[in-house]
Amino acid sequence: MKALWKCSVCGFIHDGAAAVCPKCGAAPEKFTQLDDAAATLVERSRHTNCLHLKLAALAREIDGICKDGQADNLDAGCADVFRKSQAMSYTMMKLSMTEIQGHMGKGKWG
Repeated sequence: MKALWKCSVCGFIHDGAAAVCPKCGAAPEKFTQLDDAAATLVERSRHTNCLHLKLAALAREIDGICKDGQADNLDAGCADVFRKSQAMSYTMMKLSMTEIQGHMGKGKWG
């Protein structure tokens, strides 16, 4: 496994040793190497975190589609489907965002 280093100033996780923090510009001595357990957790979570980000983005896209559908207002049945779908998309977005927040708090981010 590659070594992961964390900036103590901003929290940026760098793959391998860094010459300077790409986010905040901190010097290399501000980085600490993650232990194997923490590095494994970050590596394992990267794919899932990306999936949650995609899901949240798609839910936002669905929200916009539903707003357009409601504005079009073809008939009561269509408007009802768009209203219900919009509520579900908001819940989907919030579920993924909450899970990401949990991952960040557990060191599953970077």
